[in-house]
Amino acid sequence: MNDPYKVLGVSPNASDDDIKKAYREQARKYHPDNYHDNPLSDLAQEKMKSINEAYDAIMRMRGGGSGNGFAGGGGQSYSGGGSGQFSQVRMAIQTGNLAQAEQLLNAATDRGAEWHFLMGSLAYRKGWLDQARQHINQAASMEPQNREYQTAAQQMNSGGFAYRGGMGNQGGVDMCDCCTALMCMNCLCR
Repeated sequence: MNDPYKVLGVSPNASDDDIKKAYREQARKYHPDNYHDNPLSDLAQEKMKSINEAYDAIMRMRGGGSGNGFAGGGGQSYSGGGSGQFSQVRMAIQTGNLAQAEQLLNAATDRGAEWHFLMGSLAYRKGWLDQARQHINQAASMEPQNREYQTAAQQMNSGGFAYRGGMGNQGGVDMCDCCTALMCMNCLCR
């Protein structure tokens, strides 16, 4: 692989926040959903793959495990442990192909912390908050040094439903939005 810092267009001295910002910008630009029915879709997929690999490599080098900022809301990346299976799950969740993500996770033999994290992310996207919380907490307990898992667990356990799946679910509706809308409707109907 090329120098991961060059792939993301950042300096090796860049802060974690700057790296996440660069990753998100690149992911937004090259996400395959932007190239649907476009002759450049294959190139976009390859570029997205290299962006994910670069981000994962940097996060591993910095000791943060996989770089998926669960609560970050931007299309973060799963490391995949070299097999690429978990990165396929990530891409399936990012693109809304939840059935494929579930199929890949059910077929996985490695049921470690990342598997639980991905199952939690999948459950969250399906709206199964209790199951999501259980899997995220399991991932956090299995790898207590992983900031990504810890942050996700804190947000799930605090009742702050701002978690948007960590899968590029920008623009989605969270529980606060639903409650606010229902309260407004209740007031207007009186």
